[in-house]
Amino acid sequence: MHDDDLLAELLPRLTQLSNVLNRGRMYEQAAASAGITLERAAMGVLNVLKLSGEPLRIGEIADRLQVAGPHATRQVQGLEQRGLVHRIADPDDQRARLIELTPEGTSITERYMRTVLGWFTGALADWPAEDRRDLGRLLGRMVDDLSAHLKSLDGPGPS
Repeated sequence: MHDDDLLAELLPRLTQLSNVLNRGRMYEQAAASAGITLERAAMGVLNVLKLSGEPLRIGEIADRLQVAGPHATRQVQGLEQRGLVHRIADPDDQRARLIELTPEGTSITERYMRTVLGWFTGALADWPAEDRRDLGRLLGRMVDDLSAHLKSLDGPGPS
């Protein structure tokens, strides 16, 4: 079997995985289980901030979510109004602001992540540890390489 044939077999499985992970019903179930009443897009912002481990500029949040800046700005504003994030000065540029989780935002995000990670743990419970490690390593490599390749196809940004 040629490499192209192997990749052609992989594409439907990737589409299926994307559908499972992005279905609104999965988010709704996880949010309900965690006692969360946020829209999926808002939860996405909280997850990005939690996973980054540090405050981020809105542009960085938008990049990580792969959305337009105004969309990220609207989400951050809504989260600010709910007291889940707040703005702090960027220590490298006092004119700029970073977005940081509040304790309540951190708590909500941790509840959500515990719920979803519990599902993954249950789904992969019968997998040998080596298979779980291989999955993480190979999936991470594929996402990184595909993202870099697609970015290179976009060409240089504005100068």
